[in-house]
Amino acid sequence: MSIKPDRWIRRMANEHGMIEPFEPHQVRKVGDRRIISYGTSSYGYDVRCANEFKIFTNIHSAVVDPKNFDDTSFVDVEGEVCVIPPNSFALARTVEYFRIPRNVLTICLGKSTYARCGIIVNVTPLEPEWEGHVTLEFSNTTPLPARIYANEGIAQMLFLESDEECETSYKDRDGKYQGQKGVTLPKA
Repeated sequence: MSIKPDRWIRRMANEHGMIEPFEPHQVRKVGDRRIISYGTSSYGYDVRCANEFKIFTNIHSAVVDPKNFDDTSFVDVEGEVCVIPPNSFALARTVEYFRIPRNVLTICLGKSTYARCGIIVNVTPLEPEWEGHVTLEFSNTTPLPARIYANEGIAQMLFLESDEECETSYKDRDGKYQGQKGVTLPKA
């Protein structure tokens, strides 16, 4: 298994629609405005956060239960900025839609700009033949409110390609998050 460089990522995006929309280069400015970078990097792809957010709240004193999730635990927010309360978290999704090849495993890591502010990005691996918008979780580990910027870089995807295809892919298992669009909450 090997991590894949920028030329492989560009080829897979262009020939196989692995990432849509796809930016073949690193974008650091929009007009005269500096942004948190997104697009193809040396050995990965920096994804953007869409402008749809679900901010965790304890207004209804719900219990967080992954088998019986109460969606009233979130407040929906749409905008160019999301403010996450201290010691709380928010869900969002990538702008990009992914189609992972059968012989590839994708791992998501947070960008250092956010990590240096105490904002942790948590995403589970994107399994072979999974497709959809990636639901992202942002934990604000600080005692202060924290900002997340929509349509700017938020996390980096690393692509690990195997020499052989897996026996059973996410698609073969009919995974419950296959083809997800928008911010997707836990499913039992």
